[in-house]
Amino acid sequence: MAEGAVTGAVSDVNTAVNSTVNAMSYLQDEMQPDTDVMAPLNLGDLDLTTDEFILDEANLEDDLVKEALKTGVDLRHYSKQVEGELQRIEQASIKDYIKESQNIASLHNQITACDSILERMEGMLSGFQSDLSSISSEIQTLQQQSVSMNVRLKNRQAVRSHLSQLVDELVVPGAMIQIILESPVTEQEFLEQLHELNNKINFAKELSFRETLACSDIQDIVDRLKIKAVAKIREFILQKIYSFRKPMTNYQIPQNTLLKYRFFYQFLLANERTVAKEIRDEYVDTMSKIYYSYFKSYSGRLLKVQYEEVADKDDLMGVEDTAKKGFFSKPSLKSRNTIFTLGQRGAVLSPAELEGPIIIPHTAQRGDCRYPYETLFRSQHYALLDNSCREFLFLTDFFMVAGNSALDLFNSVMGKTLSLFLKSMSTYVSDCYDSIAVFLCIHIILRFRAITTKRAIPALDKYWEAVLELLWPRFELILEMNIQSIRNTDPQKLGVLDTRPHYITRRYAEFSSAIVSINQTFTSERTHTLLGQLQVEVENFVLKMAAEFPSRRDQLIFLINNYDMMLNVLMERAADDSKEVEGFQQLLQARNQEFIEEILSSPFGGMIAFVKESEALIEKGQLDRLKNDEARITQLVRGFSSTWKQSVEALSQNVMRSFTNFKNGTGIIQGALTQLIQYYHGFHKVLSQPTFRSLAVRSELINLHHLMVEVKKHKPNF
Repeated sequence: MAEGAVTGAVSDVNTAVNSTVNAMSYLQDEMQPDTDVMAPLNLGDLDLTTDEFILDEANLEDDLVKEALKTGVDLRHYSKQVEGELQRIEQASIKDYIKESQNIASLHNQITACDSILERMEGMLSGFQSDLSSISSEIQTLQQQSVSMNVRLKNRQAVRSHLSQLVDELVVPGAMIQIILESPVTEQEFLEQLHELNNKINFAKELSFRETLACSDIQDIVDRLKIKAVAKIREFILQKIYSFRKPMTNYQIPQNTLLKYRFFYQFLLANERTVAKEIRDEYVDTMSKIYYSYFKSYSGRLLKVQYEEVADKDDLMGVEDTAKKGFFSKPSLKSRNTIFTLGQRGAVLSPAELEGPIIIPHTAQRGDCRYPYETLFRSQHYALLDNSCREFLFLTDFFMVAGNSALDLFNSVMGKTLSLFLKSMSTYVSDCYDSIAVFLCIHIILRFRAITTKRAIPALDKYWEAVLELLWPRFELILEMNIQSIRNTDPQKLGVLDTRPHYITRRYAEFSSAIVSINQTFTSERTHTLLGQLQVEVENFVLKMAAEFPSRRDQLIFLINNYDMMLNVLMERAADDSKEVEGFQQLLQARNQEFIEEILSSPFGGMIAFVKESEALIEKGQLDRLKNDEARITQLVRGFSSTWKQSVEALSQNVMRSFTNFKNGTGIIQGALTQLIQYYHGFHKVLSQPTFRSLAVRSELINLHHLMVEVKKHKPNF
């Protein structure tokens, strides 16, 4: 209805406005001046009708007045004329107004009607404005109410979330109660509900700290469920621990089962520490006894498959090799252990055997197998390493310990076993004289320590150190005893002299090569120092033995044979750049050169002496002192030409009979022949000097090239 009223009012206003416009247009047409009646006189702003008009100097300055004065117009007459014209116009205007009075009245009425309509429209618009203002305020009110409701909604949702979580945490479902009370602990649903129960217990504790009243409503039910769960878990874990005690039980299987349910112990530790401690103590006690019993039995059985003959305090490097002591000769037993020879014993350090299967004592006894101590030591300690690694990982995983706590718990389980091992090692070491066995045991421990380090298992670190502290001093003591035995050896009490390699030097060579080869992976300066002392004593011993031979030639043969044998044995196992190898190479080279000079001096000594004497005189410029030795030179030239072939042949045979190593003998022969050619070449050079050029015997000299060809025929071929 408001819209219809507004529309009608607008229509009336438009009608009134149109009528008013038509009337005004008519009046303007009627008021146009009559161009035929009035002359075109532009008076501008001049007002002659006013009473205030005074023709003074100011008016005379007016432009219109100045123009009229210039044209000579009579102003009074003209004023009257203008006044009459104005009256006429006034009368005409009044007539026009009278004539149009009805239209003016109608226009007035229309304007009045328009005013009333506009007034009504103004009232309506004012009403609309007031309505819009009220609507705007209502919208603002609604907006404020909406914001307030939104805040309250959010607050209620937040409260509902917390309350629903609180209620969910507080409520104990019937399914949980039934499963905790009736289901076996091995069921997955029991484990899941145990997790939920643990969460509710923790939540109840948290609420109790806040003094939440709702906590008291569920506390009794949660406590009873906790007691029931603890009882069932305790019974289950203790049964698994007791199952370890059954004979022939593979305890790793129940351990794996316990690891599957490691949350059980976590639940006990969080909610019933007394029971958790009981289970932990029971496990420690049980496993400690099991490991101790197992390793004690295993170690005892291993000793039954050890070689029966072992080294004693008299089995030293410098001890005389008599018929009664056949220890260093070929062993009488089929698989007898040796003392100074490594042989296949070093294989125990190879990765394949080091981490290979352990020895089964009863199987070895059935096969009548015997092993050296280091092999038994490897098997025993690899079993210890393997079990200790497994046990340490189990303890840290199941009992949730780390760092020093884990080490303390491990020592509680394995402490008795480790003490048993150390006591057994101490007993063995105190009466052991097999230095290679002790050194192999040291390197077994070094490699096992590297394995545990790689596996990040620190549990056995202190044990490894304790074992090494037992083995290193014993090894050094045995080595010092061997050094002292060689130092105290009396060459005159060692039987018949022989230029072949001595058995004491062979012992040293075998022993030194064994120690050097073992020591290459984990180098020890302590070992190098002791080996250096041993080498010095052996060199002194060889020199003392060589001094027992009456001739220098036999002394050199003895020295060369021994140096060569020791060098070859060392080079089989030690590196070519080791100190021992380099030392004996220098000694052998020096003795070979001396021996070559010795064997050449007998058949060719005169020529060699003449060459050396002549070369010395040539350097001094005194060769003329030998002018009168023509007879001596003639004898040397003819003697060499007639006997050199037989002498070379005899020399070769003599050398090959003197040296046990054919390769070394061949090298000496080649060196001797090369040296002989060099001396004969020097003989040629001396006789070519001006002092001897006139000698007729020079024509009897053998051509040097021909001599070299003939000498090559005497070189042995192997």
